[in-house]
Amino acid sequence: QVQLVESGGGLVQPGGSLRLSCAASGFTFREYALSWYRQAPGKERGLVATITSTGGSANYADSVKGRFTISRDNAKNTVYLQMNNLKAEDTAVYYCNAARTDWWGRRFDYWGQGTQVTVSS
Repeated sequence: QVQLVESGGGLVQPGGSLRLSCAASGFTFREYALSWYRQAPGKERGLVATITSTGGSANYADSVKGRFTISRDNAKNTVYLQMNNLKAEDTAVYYCNAARTDWWGRRFDYWGQGTQVTVSS
């Protein structure tokens, strides 16, 4: 059974930091690209950051560049999102995603249940 379980969300003041974790099981973690998405109330879910299966490359949304860092530990089947200098506009539910496309073009796409991040004084 595939599971992605996020943790580490909470309430933080502007300028503060949080580290989100996403523990995976039920699939071959090292074969998947991992991403963090977020969805604020009344808005569509959007991509925050992506890291390749090997961890050799990462990409970020412009709004979080220089503040957020995505990383992964393939030995622990876990992906992280370090969030620094948090702003009120970072408030959202954060979702972990694992995705890959096989040789035949079939896409495999898994999601966690989400963790709430609230940035407020």
